[in-house]
Amino acid sequence: MLFGKKSGIKNRNRERYERVRRLMWIKCESCGKLVYYKDYKENKYICPRCGRAFIMNPKQRFDLLFDDNSWQRLPSPNVSDDPLKFSDRVPYQERLDSARAETGCYDAITSADGTIGGVPTTVCVLNGLFMMGSMGRAAGDAIVAAMEHAVAEHRAFVMVTSSGGARMQENILSLMQMARTTVAVNKLHANGIPYIVLLTDPTFGGVTASFAMLGDIHIAEKGARIGFAGRRVIEQNIREKLPSNFQTAEYLYEHGMVDMVVARGDLHDTIARVLAVLTKQTREPKQITVTTPVHDISKKIRGMGENEAYDKVLLARHENRPHFLDYINGIVSDWTYLAGDRCFAEDAAMATGLGFWRGIPAVIIGQEQGRTIETRQKHRFGMVNPDGYRKAVRMMRMAEKFQLPLISLFDTAGAFAGREGEERGQSQAVASSIAAGLSMRAPYVAVNVGQGGSGGAIAIGTGDRVLMLENAIYSVIAPESCASILWRDNNYRATASAAMKLTARDMADMNVIDEIIHEPAGGAHTDWQTTMELLAKSVEKHITELQQLPIEELPTRRAEKFLAMTRDVEIYRPEHVGEEH
Repeated sequence: MLFGKKSGIKNRNRERYERVRRLMWIKCESCGKLVYYKDYKENKYICPRCGRAFIMNPKQRFDLLFDDNSWQRLPSPNVSDDPLKFSDRVPYQERLDSARAETGCYDAITSADGTIGGVPTTVCVLNGLFMMGSMGRAAGDAIVAAMEHAVAEHRAFVMVTSSGGARMQENILSLMQMARTTVAVNKLHANGIPYIVLLTDPTFGGVTASFAMLGDIHIAEKGARIGFAGRRVIEQNIREKLPSNFQTAEYLYEHGMVDMVVARGDLHDTIARVLAVLTKQTREPKQITVTTPVHDISKKIRGMGENEAYDKVLLARHENRPHFLDYINGIVSDWTYLAGDRCFAEDAAMATGLGFWRGIPAVIIGQEQGRTIETRQKHRFGMVNPDGYRKAVRMMRMAEKFQLPLISLFDTAGAFAGREGEERGQSQAVASSIAAGLSMRAPYVAVNVGQGGSGGAIAIGTGDRVLMLENAIYSVIAPESCASILWRDNNYRATASAAMKLTARDMADMNVIDEIIHEPAGGAHTDWQTTMELLAKSVEKHITELQQLPIEELPTRRAEKFLAMTRDVEIYRPEHVGEEH
């Protein structure tokens, strides 16, 4: 009996030790290592050993996203349990009761109100800890109710997803939540409510195929797995091994499905920065302070001096001339780069995003050429694929929804000519971009900051006001190519440049542009500071003027402007053309 008593004490101590150990230590599902709970919590529930981000419960998400951990939970609508009386190995009702006991939540959706960056916001969390975050009637009703609340209160809406998809135990009733939640999303868009989706690990199935992929902005949490069908299902179906990064957040970024991949610790500040622009918060103009990169001013530019027109061509292409991202870094505050066409790819040649242009919240797009060998390859010298133009159209629609001015800084030799572009519809993408720009119900200022090459340039150049830097050029084809085709000799490139009338002065004379923005003596490449000050001031002036006009009138005025263009222009015919034919 004495032996048994001692044994019992030891067993009880061991059980208590095991309970304490489970509270103090957590085993990482990824690396298999034990993680001290305090370290794990301080690291925002991310394994400090391997970086695996654990699923966060709704309270943890609210504390992470809302300002000062301050928020108020919203009531969830009640629905009847187990309408189909479903039972597999375990009755559905028992699964619900178990999940409620384990999580303390009524179902997979919990919503709350608070502020993010001072902006009133509703955050809706799809809890991956409640039956794998599966979506049934209760979850669908709660999402719809939260979105309708955001519309009624005119609050920004953030959807946080972690789900295996639709809930099988409710069959078709679960499937219908895809349509019901999409109706609620459409209400957000129709009422101009910012809708940001935060995709966390894991997000799959009917959730990704409905409300989770319909946001204005898609943010993927670093390390998240996101897709429609599961990896194993796909591999069994196609009978081949998928790449190791398949369905990761980074994979979706590369394929144009998300705007950005953000580490958990940076989510609050990133969302706050986006909401500040979308809700038109006030910001002081950024002080422009840039340094002109050092370059060899004594180095003679090959071809300079043949004539004024071709000199402009060479200045527009100068390797030290500021490019799109240089202007963004110098002029724009709170810049957030947005990626992806939502169809196929992220095209780095078309850079797009949100920021404050001299204190004015705006959507900003433009071609980026790159400066080093690596960045030029990445950006393809500013020559855009169809994915990039589809991304530009997406930005135009965003500007229209939030009635933000669209600023376009175009600088390209032309749309990219390649097999992939043709396969994915280059012509259609350029045409759609032109059409969207002309019909957009928002102020639109387009600036030719370098090379205005062909349809690749006009695709993002149909603004209410079209401006042009003094040494930029605008042409249907490169003068070298024109000379080769018409003169059958590339040596006539300077003659072709003069004949094509491609300079800023020529564009102003033909009423193609509204203003020439002067450059420092010697060109923009000699003095970035002055160039950016002049550009920033001119764009600010035109945006301010356009914002005084009724927004409904802008598409009609823009259309009339372009319809009137070229009507009363005397066509110049190079004398060399007649001699050659």
